[in-house]
Amino acid sequence: MTLTRQELQARCMSKARVTEEFPFGEDPVYKVAGKMFALIPLGEPLSISLKCDPKLVPILRETYAAVTVAPYMSKTHWNRVRVDGTIADDEVLEMIDNSYALVVKGLPKAVRDSLKP
Repeated sequence: MTLTRQELQARCMSKARVTEEFPFGEDPVYKVAGKMFALIPLGEPLSISLKCDPKLVPILRETYAAVTVAPYMSKTHWNRVRVDGTIADDEVLEMIDNSYALVVKGLPKAVRDSLKP
């Protein structure tokens, strides 16, 4: 099974204090406390741009043909992941979780603390 756009959006929105915004036109951007962690461009093929640990960026690009440079984003910190079934769904969902966690880690302590249940 391959994830749908709605499933990607639902995973992003399931996180604490996430907002969906449209600063680049019709493409939804997902932010936590005002900081972007995901972008799901409209159109085909379905893909999602995610923040990534700089140490993992080249490894993921070498491992998966579906992971490439995210257009208009930092090549060092962002990947575009084509959601075409070549990467397991649970791994794509984990990439979303990791992107969110990476952005949360960079937030001020008071904001991070406010995200805890």
